[in-house]
Amino acid sequence: MSAAAAEILTGTKIFSDRINRIEVSATMAITAEALRLKATGIDLADFGAGEPHFGTPDHIKRAAIEAIEKNLTKYTAVAGIPEVRKAICARHAADFGTDYKIDECCFATGGKQALFNAIEVLVDHGDEVIVPVPYWVSYKDIIQFAGGKPVFVRTDEAQDFRLTAAMVEAAITDRTRCIILNSPTNPAGSIILPEDMESIIRLAHRRGILVLLDECYNYLNFEGDGKPTSGASVTDCRDSIVICGTLSKTYAMTGWRAGFALGPKSIIAAISKLQSQSTSNASTPVQYAAIAALNGPQDCVDEMRKGYIELRDRILAGFKTIPGITCTVPQGAFYVYPNVSAFFDKKDASTASEIASRLLSEAHVVCVPGEAFGTEEHLRFSYATSADVIDKGIERMRTFFAGLV
Repeated sequence: MSAAAAEILTGTKIFSDRINRIEVSATMAITAEALRLKATGIDLADFGAGEPHFGTPDHIKRAAIEAIEKNLTKYTAVAGIPEVRKAICARHAADFGTDYKIDECCFATGGKQALFNAIEVLVDHGDEVIVPVPYWVSYKDIIQFAGGKPVFVRTDEAQDFRLTAAMVEAAITDRTRCIILNSPTNPAGSIILPEDMESIIRLAHRRGILVLLDECYNYLNFEGDGKPTSGASVTDCRDSIVICGTLSKTYAMTGWRAGFALGPKSIIAAISKLQSQSTSNASTPVQYAAIAALNGPQDCVDEMRKGYIELRDRILAGFKTIPGITCTVPQGAFYVYPNVSAFFDKKDASTASEIASRLLSEAHVVCVPGEAFGTEEHLRFSYATSADVIDKGIERMRTFFAGLV
């Protein structure tokens, strides 16, 4: 008997209210199912996990190995060694014109922990957090875990999911505590235009609202010259901004769990206090690897960005060969978010979740249904994979969707 069933039968409360407010991450659940099927020998075209297919650059790996060989494996300050925090601040200053000090920086075990910590220390019961739709799967659950209420602002697919200050302002109430901004976005790869980003930040600053900048993909910007942008460049509003960043996507370091928070000293101190009671410091060798990534040559970042553009164009060209599927052109990150609503109610495929499930079981194609991201008509595909996998997946999907007509 499961613990949940025992709770129902006995009337004894087993789980806390906070754990019952959240669900298992949809992307992690899809990844687990894909791994299970792979273990049985099934050949999958896997577009599920948001993870670079590139290897971690060698100079970063060498730095971690050298740290281990030098026995740099002990506890550090909870917020990280001064050198890694200095490297984070210096990289951000060089790229975005900011001026953060090391006591305004906390190194964390991934960008997700940085975001979780920030929301836990800033959001109280009943507080509202504005979240643009579509959104990364974890925003809603992290907010609800903290006792907050996500307030969703739906963007328009016909406008490339553009978010404007007017849309945000319409959602503000006297309970609004934070606004989460992610650009480029997961899942649609859309960007917040620089003028919109500045307008939203200035609006929040005037209203005494904090802006949480999720900068997971800001180095994977495909627009113009590809130069990354940051809302934190609006430096006169820095007291209203908390940055949650990560090295995972920029340097192909997902499994290393290397993230950080930047923000006002008092907020970073609170984040560090919370972290002191959870993970304490992030892995010490990883901190040295992060220093090498941030201080070292950055040509690897541009090379990976160019590779993603080629893969994006390849998968978009493939979708154009499948009648009924429409898709916005991603302006960054490494996801496409096609609309599959034309196939609803055809041969037991009435929702995106049902189509995703059938793609997995029948076509052996892995993707994530749009319901996980707040929309009902889409599927998310990560094209951070090989050209061969993209071609194989498109061919399987072409056959699958033709069978639904």
